[in-house]
Amino acid sequence: MTPVCRFACAVALLLAAVPAPVAAAAPPTVRITSPLGRTGVPGVIRVVAQVTTDADRGVVPVHFFVDGVSIGDDTDGPPYVVEWEDANPYEPREIRVDVEDGDGGVVSDRVSLPALELLEETSVSSVLIEATVVDEQGRYVSTLGKDDFHLREDGVEHALDLVQLQTLPTTFTLLIDASQSLHRRIDMVKAAARRLATRLRPGDKVIVAPFRTTVESTTGPTDDAATIGDAIAAIRARGGTAILDALATLPELFNHVEGRHVVVLLTDGYDEQSTTPYAEAMSALQRLQATVYVVGIGGVAGISLKGETLLRKVASQMGGRAFFPIREEQLPDVHAAVAADAYNRYIISYTPVKQEADGTFRAIALTTPKPEYRVRAREGYFAPKPPPVKPTLEFSATYAGGPRSLAAADLVVVEDGVVQQVESFEEAVSPISIAMVVDTSGSMRRALPAAQAAARSFVTSLRPTDPLSLVRFADRVVVEHEFSDKRATTLEAIDRLQAVGGTALWDALHTSMQALKQRTGRRAIVLLSDGRDENNPGTAPGSEHTLAEVLALVRDTDTVVYAIGLGANVDRPALEHIAALSGGAASFPADVGELEGEYGRVVEALRQRYVVGYTSTNTKRDGGWRSVVIAAKAAGVSIRSGGGYFAPQRALPLPQ
Repeated sequence: MTPVCRFACAVALLLAAVPAPVAAAAPPTVRITSPLGRTGVPGVIRVVAQVTTDADRGVVPVHFFVDGVSIGDDTDGPPYVVEWEDANPYEPREIRVDVEDGDGGVVSDRVSLPALELLEETSVSSVLIEATVVDEQGRYVSTLGKDDFHLREDGVEHALDLVQLQTLPTTFTLLIDASQSLHRRIDMVKAAARRLATRLRPGDKVIVAPFRTTVESTTGPTDDAATIGDAIAAIRARGGTAILDALATLPELFNHVEGRHVVVLLTDGYDEQSTTPYAEAMSALQRLQATVYVVGIGGVAGISLKGETLLRKVASQMGGRAFFPIREEQLPDVHAAVAADAYNRYIISYTPVKQEADGTFRAIALTTPKPEYRVRAREGYFAPKPPPVKPTLEFSATYAGGPRSLAAADLVVVEDGVVQQVESFEEAVSPISIAMVVDTSGSMRRALPAAQAAARSFVTSLRPTDPLSLVRFADRVVVEHEFSDKRATTLEAIDRLQAVGGTALWDALHTSMQALKQRTGRRAIVLLSDGRDENNPGTAPGSEHTLAEVLALVRDTDTVVYAIGLGANVDRPALEHIAALSGGAASFPADVGELEGEYGRVVEALRQRYVVGYTSTNTKRDGGWRSVVIAAKAAGVSIRSGGGYFAPQRALPLPQ
């Protein structure tokens, strides 16, 4: 061997002994694939993340968070899933998924879930329906315009605002029967579901919603094929079936899905546990305004005639079609038919003549002038329900034998003779705007020093958060100061009071209530007077306003009145009437020395008030007065309330 060869061989051996450089591991990637939005489901949601890592890293732990709070980890490899209860979809949430990158860092992905909005429907506005048109050979007709359709609502012809082939993004909800009766065909059910989710267009999404007796943990909306496939693969057949119950809950669960909504029901039609009648389920399903397709797959006993009839009827009423494949080889044809039908639909809108939000069903008949064309569309829609009337009423309770606790279960609330279901009950602890109204007429001259001392005690006993106004009246009404929490201002004004002139009692109450009407929240008047409404000579009324006007304002302003009548000349029947109508109380001490004690009882009464709320069984928004009686079930409890409320007024349509 030559020297040159020996040198080359030695170099080669040295190079062979040097280890090859190790390629740096690629950092992991993470993407949240479900949910990508909100459906309105107030229940369990599957949060799904797709994670890719270098093969050498193996399985990595994946951490899930909502609003920065951990909701669980997945450490056993893909699919990476954690279930989370979206208890309140009306609050915004942020989902975050973290994966450690192996170098001390973290790779994350985030999805923001905006809060759903609660909108009060006040009119029907326009109606949007979908329709498919086929010819005698079953071929889709896609060349029709406005003049090619006739639409009647409840038999009345309506002009169409819009007719066009649909281009809106579509959300497909796969409502998959996961009951025990399908356990032998569950693989075919899953195959059907997977096929139906394979050819989404840009913007389309899928919700996977297995059901048994109820709709269970949902996945989506998502456009990720792997997430959809994993959710379908995770379904296990067990338990009973309640098809109609599940259908009836769909509007509540998925009414907030944006864009077009198509529901594909995969089931054997064997409904053994539903308690919802068919008509009620269809009534609820109509509110979803979704097209419903049915894929009937026979279970252990096949599909019964009763089950097939049910499924065909559901699809027909909701503008869709029903398919009954026997073998898995038929599934591609079913998928193609559903996809073609779903994507060859007209979007048609019109403005109903009847705009009332009354919750009634409106029948729709959509036809074309050409008898060889067949139109498939839903049979109608439900007008929006009027917004619920939800009054909250304040009342006071006194107890024989001393104070005791009071709970919602202790109350009976009756509105216009109909018992109501109490939904909320609490102690009235929010600030209360109080107008302190003091009689400074000439007849009060001897009692004024004691009245001033009692008034000062009352002022210093109030909670500092309660705004207070001081109003004095004699021949005329004077507002010493507006509502304020500065008690020194009130005390100084009380010290300046002088007694002279007549008694403009009704004007004083009217002025105070008008001022309180501008205040939000709770309102009260505390009145001290020793006379009746009269001028200084006692020959005529002292006020421009009347008692009837004052009584009307009591209801209109929802003001509670506590009246203290001093002396023999006081108008006792009128003060009792005002106080009773407001839910307050009237007292008539025999001596001026009792005033401080009477003011003290008013303070206690203001602190021992309650608020009860319910949804009225009367949904009319007619602005009328509703009489409400609040009573205690137990003996020895006396309740005083304002006696009712004015229903909200229905908004009038804007002039054209």
